[in-house]
Amino acid sequence: MATRLLDRFTEVGLVDDARFAEDWVHGRQSAKGLARRALAQELRRKGVDDEIARAALDTLDPDAEDEAARTLVRRKLRSLRGVDETTAVRRLAGMLARKGYPPGLAFSVVREELARVGHEVEGDPDL
Repeated sequence: MATRLLDRFTEVGLVDDARFAEDWVHGRQSAKGLARRALAQELRRKGVDDEIARAALDTLDPDAEDEAARTLVRRKLRSLRGVDETTAVRRLAGMLARKGYPPGLAFSVVREELARVGHEVEGDPDL
């Protein structure tokens, strides 16, 4: 009975994993600033097929992910006034890592945003 009911819901468009995945991806990226990796994990936990999830993730604009990371860093920077640069880099990069951003993008954004507010990150040139 449940299978027939779900099949009927699918026929009339009430159950559409692709549309759900795309809406979820765009909503969570704009609301929480999550990166592709974190969004993929969330879709997997929700039981969305990997191929459907991949298609939904492919609809994301790479520039939007970069801008979301910058927005997150700028917001967090407000609470880091008076903190030394090493601690700021660690906290900001850690926050982006928890949201699924790759290390290269995270450190690049952190370095650029710290420079924008007048801090120079010393040490590793990759930071």
